Amino acid sequence: MSLQLDALQAAGCEKIFEDAGISGAQESRPGLDLALAALQPGDVLTVWRLDRLGRTLPHLITTVHDLGSRGIGFRSITENIDTTTAGGELLFHIMGALAQFDRRLIGERTRAGIDAARRRGKHLGRPGGLTPEKIAHARNTIGSREQSVTGMAEILGVHRSTLHRNLKKQGR
Repeated sequence: MSLQLDALQAAGCEKIFEDAGISGAQESRPGLDLALAALQPGDVLTVWRLDRLGRTLPHLITTVHDLGSRGIGFRSITENIDTTTAGGELLFHIMGALAQFDRRLIGERTRAGIDAARRRGKHLGRPGGLTPEKIAHARNTIGSREQSVTGMAEILGVHRSTLHRNLKKQGR
């Protein structure tokens, strides 16, 4: 911690906020929240390393973008990124574009995987609440007028629309 404080003081930071004992993976941290609230247009938020602001690139990009829209610069000492300079701003935009590209690739892979599973006949989503045996029992019980659909659904612990849908699917 003293290494970070020394670096921030050497960088000329006037006010230092800390989150001791709180994981940087948390998006909301008391010290960070106070620092973000205290910043005014023209200020520069300086961190010792990028991971002190956030653990994920999308969170970092969003936070720095929000700062920029408020007229606040961002600087990371260790990585030598400074959005108050043209080069630093360009670097951050490139990082944002790469993060967006990665999110889109993940989405495409997910959709491709779902499509492949469907083609193989795999059931996707929540498992059904009724077994074929329970549906057959419900059909017989309702058919012999021993129980209404609503009463049978209650006994089986499902909503009546679930029972109706399953009876219809199995050819009521």
